[in-house]
Amino acid sequence: MQILEVLRVAIDSLLGHKTRALLTMLGIIIGVGAVIAMVAVGQGAQSAVEAQIASLGTNVLILFPGSMMQGGTRSAAGTEVSLTEEDVDAIRKQCPAVGLVTPSARTGRQVVAGNLNWSTTIYGGNTEYFLIRDWRIRSGEFFTETDVRAATKVCLLGQTVVRSLFQGEDPLGQTVRIGKLPFTVIGTLEPKGQNTMGMDQDDIIIAPFSTVQRKILNQDFVGAILLSAVTKGRIPEAQEQVSEILRIRHRLAEWQENDFTIRTQTDIATAATATTDIMTTLLGSIASVSLLVGGIGIMNIMLVSVTERTREIGVRMSIGARRRDILGQFLTEAVMLSVLGGLIGVGIGLIASNLISQLAGWVILLSPGSVALAFVFAVIVGVFFGFYPAQKASRLNPIDALRYE
Repeated sequence: MQILEVLRVAIDSLLGHKTRALLTMLGIIIGVGAVIAMVAVGQGAQSAVEAQIASLGTNVLILFPGSMMQGGTRSAAGTEVSLTEEDVDAIRKQCPAVGLVTPSARTGRQVVAGNLNWSTTIYGGNTEYFLIRDWRIRSGEFFTETDVRAATKVCLLGQTVVRSLFQGEDPLGQTVRIGKLPFTVIGTLEPKGQNTMGMDQDDIIIAPFSTVQRKILNQDFVGAILLSAVTKGRIPEAQEQVSEILRIRHRLAEWQENDFTIRTQTDIATAATATTDIMTTLLGSIASVSLLVGGIGIMNIMLVSVTERTREIGVRMSIGARRRDILGQFLTEAVMLSVLGGLIGVGIGLIASNLISQLAGWVILLSPGSVALAFVFAVIVGVFFGFYPAQKASRLNPIDALRYE
């Protein structure tokens, strides 16, 4: 039986029962559309998380002090005073895999400008802090090494602080008071948005490390150290070198645990994207159930079709149709149902994804791979569930089929 003839008969059969064919395809349509939309939502969430992680900076490693034992109880990481500026200098000189390094100090304070006030986070760092965090300037200028050495009272403001304290006015050259200390605003930063924890990265003031450490916090130790590996591929090497040097400097025996903790951008990315990977897989799996239901619908309707056309099958076999011709005929009809349903489902999925993006405001990422996978899966479902009815039709006894009423 020629391919064109098989297709013509299949089309005639489907057109002869339009409503039934449409209802049969409905499960495939909903399944493909749901898979595309749900995977787009999951991949969009993953893309947003990756963008937030990228906003942390370039090849970043964060070095925290370790935990402290007190009264037999271990406190949280970062509570032990174990990092110094000398550690920073040693890392800079002795770790070839580390490109940039800066001490870091952090505190929360109420900030006043004119008759307005705002509670925000104050960060201290040296000039390399901006390079590590890949933070660009919107207006003004960065502070210099001279400012760091002299503990100058200058600062740069994040956009949230600019909006809250100056409400449309130009903050450059104006004074903000952090506690009782007046700071001159020398620059404003480009916005970064939220981080992976949902915190506003633009609700920030950055000043020289020495100023924050001595004049605001009144301490002589380092709260944390930010580092940037020379390349992304050398992050593990940088982590190993830093760990080795600090263990030597802190005189830790082999049996002793580190009195510091290193977190890398890779660690943060792995932890954050693992959740979105699970969510994407879960959403896609749930949506795929609709495809299976659609496949069962195809098998059910094809079995009904075989029963209705039993006499027709007997006539074809009596005039020379082979079993494989009958098998191919009914399998073609099943595949056509799944292909048409898949094509319509792709269109529905694309429309649904755009609607979700517009109405819910979510980041949606439509990838050709997910669309193709959903369509191919729909075709496979059609072949799988259509094979049994087609095989049943091909195995009918011609004489019994001719006698069927």
